[in-house]
Amino acid sequence: MPNFEPLQNAIPLAPLKIAALEGCRDFANLVNSHLVDYRHLNPTHQVGNIAYQGYCEDTYLVECACPRFGSGEAKGIIRESIRGCDLFLMVDVCNYSLTYSVCGYENHMSPDNHFQDLKRIISAANGKARRINVIMPFLYEGRQHKRSKRESLDCALALRELVDMGVSNIITFDAHDPRVQNSIPLQGFDNFMPTYQFLKALTHSVPNFSIDNEHLMIISPDEGAMNRAVYFANILGVDMGMFYKRRDYSTIVNGKNPIVAHEFLGDSVEGKDVIIIDDMISSGESMLDVAKQLKDRKAGRVFVCTTFGLFTDGLEKFDEYYEKGYISKVVTTNLHYRRPELLERPYYLEADMSKFLASIIDSMNHNVSINHVQSPTEKIHKLLAKYHSR
Repeated sequence: MPNFEPLQNAIPLAPLKIAALEGCRDFANLVNSHLVDYRHLNPTHQVGNIAYQGYCEDTYLVECACPRFGSGEAKGIIRESIRGCDLFLMVDVCNYSLTYSVCGYENHMSPDNHFQDLKRIISAANGKARRINVIMPFLYEGRQHKRSKRESLDCALALRELVDMGVSNIITFDAHDPRVQNSIPLQGFDNFMPTYQFLKALTHSVPNFSIDNEHLMIISPDEGAMNRAVYFANILGVDMGMFYKRRDYSTIVNGKNPIVAHEFLGDSVEGKDVIIIDDMISSGESMLDVAKQLKDRKAGRVFVCTTFGLFTDGLEKFDEYYEKGYISKVVTTNLHYRRPELLERPYYLEADMSKFLASIIDSMNHNVSINHVQSPTEKIHKLLAKYHSR
C-alpha cells in the first residue's frame, strides 16, 4: 500500500493524463490500473469538488498515435483534449518488435524511431498542456553519455532537445550514468532504482534464500556498477566483491574495446549465494563470464539482477549456462519490451515496476516530495523483517 499521507495536504497541479506511445501500452495499462485503484479506493481529496475536477477518473490514458505514410514519414496525433492537464508521456525506446512499412519493405522500430515519435506527440500537444513530463525508463542514448575525442554526445543533445520543446520533468530508471542530467541543470531529472523490487522478486520466488553475511554476497560485474552493489550490500548487511574488465584498447569490435579478462577483487565466495547486480544485460557476454568465474570459485547459486534485459545476442547462451548450473535466476524489470520466449524460461523472474511508477506519477502530480517513493530503504527493512519472521 503506498503512502498517501503526503498527498492529503497537497492539491494536484492539474488533471492527470497519460499518453503512452505504442511501444509501452501494455505496461502503461498496468500503471493506469494502479492509479485508478489509488484514487477510487483511497481518495485523498473530495471527488465532487470542482477544484479537483479530473481527480477520480475511470482511466487516465489518452489515445494517441503516430501513423506513417508509405514513404516511412510519420505524424503525431492526440485524439482528445489535453488542455490544462498534467501530461505524462511514456515511451519505450527498446521495443524493437514494432514494425512499419517503407516503400513496401518492413522496418523494425529503432530507438531513433521511438525518440522521433516522442517528439511528434510533444509537438501534437502544441503547448496546450499545463505541464509535460516524459517517462523514459531506458534513457535514450544513455550509453553515449560522455565524449571521448571526436564523438557525438547523443544523450545530452537528446535531453536538451526535449527541454527546448517544453518538457519540464524527465523520469528514468537506473541511468547508465545519471551525471548526464548536468546537461539540463534547470529542469527536473529523476533517476529511480529498482533495488526493492529485485529483493522482493528473489525473496518471493527463491527457496532457502538466506540473507546474512554467511550465506550471501553482492557482486559488481565492473567498476561502473559499484554504487549499486555498495548500496545493496550495505542495506542487506552482507559482503561485496567486484570484477574489473581488462580490455584490449588496440582494437574495436562492435563499437567497443573487447574484454580480455575479468579480474576479481573481494573475499571468498565459496559456498555462498551471490547476486550480480548491474543496469543492463546487452549481449550478456560479460555477465555470463562473471557468473562462470564465480562458479569456478565454488560459489553457490548465482542470481543475476539487471534493470534492463535486452539480450541482443539471443537467449541460447543463457539457456546453456542455466543447464550447466552457472546461473540460477535472471531478474529484470518490466519497464521495457521483453521477447515472449524470455518470459517462458525457467530461470527468468520479473520485477514488477508498475505500482512503483504509479506512486511516482501520483506524487509528481501533487507536486509533493517524492523522497518517500524514491528511497527504498524503509521498504527494504520492512520486507527483510517480514521475511526473517517468516
